[in-house]
Amino acid sequence: MRILVAGRTGQLALELADRLPRDGHAVTALEAPELDLTQPDSLDRVVREVAPEAIINAAAYTAVDRAEDQPDVAEAINATGAGLLAAAAAERGLPFVHVSTDYVFDGRKGSPYAETDPPSPIGVYGRTKLAGERAVTAANPRSVVLRTAWVCSPHSNNFLRTMLRLGAERESLSVVADQHGAPTFAADLADAIARMLPRLQAAPAGSEAFGVFHLTGQPWTTWHGFAAEIFRQAAARGHRVPQLKAIATSEYPTRAQRPADGRLDCRRIAAIHGIQPADWRDSLARCLDVLSRG
Repeated sequence: MRILVAGRTGQLALELADRLPRDGHAVTALEAPELDLTQPDSLDRVVREVAPEAIINAAAYTAVDRAEDQPDVAEAINATGAGLLAAAAAERGLPFVHVSTDYVFDGRKGSPYAETDPPSPIGVYGRTKLAGERAVTAANPRSVVLRTAWVCSPHSNNFLRTMLRLGAERESLSVVADQHGAPTFAADLADAIARMLPRLQAAPAGSEAFGVFHLTGQPWTTWHGFAAEIFRQAAARGHRVPQLKAIATSEYPTRAQRPADGRLDCRRIAAIHGIQPADWRDSLARCLDVLSRG
């Protein structure tokens, strides 16, 4: 298939550009200014020129704290632009995959969120991502909304790379221990999307292949638990290991509020697409090997 990926330098876009060609797909990955989600003319032109057979939206405004002060920009990219790109796909009868987030929930349920649970975002980022989900599904009946969380990879800025950098600089680190979720490696997301694509291409609108799905790593943990495993594995690769202190969210105030419990129930994607959550500890090991090589 010819596949258009919105986003080029983000974590997932980079992994998609690596993974999809292994299945014989031709990938065109673009971002602003070539493909600008805030410019409708840009979207129409790119889709017309690339003539894709599927579109994946891996682009987003993900600066959670900055979004509180730039709601219009976050809305333009995460909601309006996502909907317009989904509509461009719908005009050509193309399947559309849109990546979303656990931040569409407030984290107060007390158990993992299913796709049928009512969203209740508590910040601008979550609200704009939820608006994007709704715009996408309204515009394109052959769309998949794939919610995920705590995305990491060897690329770009993420929690894993931040921990390794700070661990090399400091004797001790304080890490939040009362926010619950699961790390998700971009390579695992890319693999899941690659496995879904052939069915999405063949499935008609209204098929159970489309709709909202959850996919994160497993098992669940906290940011502190994730950091502890990062440094446990990093130590075996010669990295310096700082002392870790578990703290409460209240001890690390941020501009935007985060969900205290963003665990996602991933059984639907397993039942319908046969995709099981990857063990993030194994994915972490592979990621650290990549970082150690280069």
